Amino acid sequence: MNNTLGSSGVRVSGLAFGGAVIGNLFTEVTDEQAHEAVTAAWQSGIRYFDTAPHYGLGLSERRLGEALSACPRPEFTVSTKVGRRLEPSTDGGDDLANGFAVPATRRRVWDFSADGVRRTLEASLERLGLDRVDVVYLHDPDDHAEEAFREGYPALEKLRSEGVVGAIGAGMNQAGMLTRFVRETDVDVVLCAGRYTLLDQSALTELLPAAVERGVSVVVGGAFNSGLLADPRPGVTFNYAQAPGDLLDRALRMREVAERHGISLRAAALAFCAAHPAVASVLVGARSAAEVRDAAEQFATPVPPAFWQELRDTGLLTTEEPS
Repeated sequence: MNNTLGSSGVRVSGLAFGGAVIGNLFTEVTDEQAHEAVTAAWQSGIRYFDTAPHYGLGLSERRLGEALSACPRPEFTVSTKVGRRLEPSTDGGDDLANGFAVPATRRRVWDFSADGVRRTLEASLERLGLDRVDVVYLHDPDDHAEEAFREGYPALEKLRSEGVVGAIGAGMNQAGMLTRFVRETDVDVVLCAGRYTLLDQSALTELLPAAVERGVSVVVGGAFNSGLLADPRPGVTFNYAQAPGDLLDRALRMREVAERHGISLRAAALAFCAAHPAVASVLVGARSAAEVRDAAEQFATPVPPAFWQELRDTGLLTTEEPS
C-alpha cells in the first residue's frame, strides 16, 4: 500500500479508525468506551482517524478530539467532512431517524456553498480541539452535485492552497460520482464506502482504474458491508438493511473457504480491500477496545494466495485482484 494521499504528502496508516460508531451509531456508546476504543487504536498502531459532524451531531468529533489530545499531534492524521452544517435545534427528541442515538439538540443543514464549507470546518475544529485537520472530504454530495462541484470543491481547493488543510476529497457510498471527482478535479483522495468489498466490486469498473491513472488515493470504508462480512448469520445487515438470502449464502460459503485456509472471513475482507494499488487505507468502525484490537489483528493476518484462488475456482470471486 502507498500510504501517502495523492501528491499531498499527507500520510495515513494502512488501517484507519472510523468515527461513526463513537458518535452513537444506532446504539449508545459511553464516553469511557469511546475513549478506550480510540486509545486501543493508538496502541494498535493506527494513526489515521476519520470523523464527521454528521456522526452523532458532532459527538464523534468531540470524543475523538478528547481522546487524541494526549497523543503527539505530528504523529496522527485526522479527516473530517463538510456538506452537513449543524445548527441549534429546540425540536427535542432524538436523532435515531438519522441513525444516531443522541438527543436532537442540533439539526443538519445541507450546505456545500463556499461559506458553508468554511463555517462547517471551523465548527469541526472547535469540537475536535485542533487548529487544523489533515484531510477534508465533501460528505455525501449525491443530491447536491451542482453546488458541490461549483462551490464546495473550489472552496476546499482554496483551503488547501492556503495551507489550512493538507489533502482534499469526497466521501460517498457510491462509485459513480467519486469517479467524476477523480477525473474532473484535482482531489488527493476519495473515500469510497461499501463499493469495494468481497461482496460488491462496483468500484472496480471505473473508480479504481481512474484513481490509479490519475494518481488519486482511495480510502475504502465499509469493508464488512455493515456486518455481513464480519459475522454472516440470519438477520445480519448488508449496507444497513437485512441481508438478502443469496448474499448471506455467498458470505457463508466464503467463510467456509476462509476457515479451510486457517483465516477468518474478517481478515480476508480487510485484505481484499487493502490489496488494490489505488487503496491507501482501510477504514473500520469500532465501538469498543476489543473490536479495535480484533480489527488490527485481522488486518495483520496474512491471507494465503490459495484462498483467493479457491474463491475464483468456485465462482465466489470474479476479479483478478488480489493475486
